Amino acid sequence: MRVTGVIDFTRLVFEKRHLIFSMAKREVKSRYVGSFLGFLWTFVHPIVMVTVFWIVFSYGFRARPVQNVPFVVWLSAGMAVWFVFADTFNGCAIAVVENANLIKKTLFPSQILPVVKIVSAYIAHGVFLVVLLGLIIFQKMAFSFFFFQSLYYLFCMTILVLGLGWTVSALNVFIRDVGQIVGVIIQVGFWVTPVFWNIDMMPHGMKNIFKLNPMFYIVQGYRESFIYFFPFWRHPYQTGYFWSVTLCILFVGATTFRKLKPQFADVL
Repeated sequence: MRVTGVIDFTRLVFEKRHLIFSMAKREVKSRYVGSFLGFLWTFVHPIVMVTVFWIVFSYGFRARPVQNVPFVVWLSAGMAVWFVFADTFNGCAIAVVENANLIKKTLFPSQILPVVKIVSAYIAHGVFLVVLLGLIIFQKMAFSFFFFQSLYYLFCMTILVLGLGWTVSALNVFIRDVGQIVGVIIQVGFWVTPVFWNIDMMPHGMKNIFKLNPMFYIVQGYRESFIYFFPFWRHPYQTGYFWSVTLCILFVGATTFRKLKPQFADVL
């Protein structure tokens, strides 16, 4: 993605910020239309999920602490960012198709549709972080300014999923199987990313292979922000590798979307 392209897209997002937030808000509301609790379900889901994990792994499987950290906290810190990634990536796959009426009838800037998915997913992510912080307090763990470092890793995730989102949302217009493929990728990606398991259990050679997954950098970064208080600049090689791969994905995604965009209205 060229520098001028980045500047133009940033300007477009700023100019359309009210539209983006309005569409994201409408999307969140649409999930709970007709339900009695409404938006409160956004809090209920993560609370129930963390509670179930706590009971199952602490009392059922009797999972041991990971590096002296309660397993449920260690797991929740990794799942927090994985869920927002999976939700956004999956939503981006159908972002253009489900807004076909806007694309066919108006001069709508369709490149902001993945951004709408990202913003709407941020709302649920914010709730999950509140639950995570509550869990940290309950476990009497330390608070730190490193919590704010999670914003850097959230930005990393945003750029990564934006590139992926542009690619799959554009391709799904022409090949509807892309949406199903994304679902499979998310399922496989969950298990090859050390969310439920600790990468230290792997042999050294296998560790290096799993670290090639860009989401490893982000999941591990969340844990280092909320649990271990380790600065991101202490990983210069991993950081350099992540941004090299992510910027390539962003370039491919932006190029794919730009080239296929003129044909959206005809196909939809």
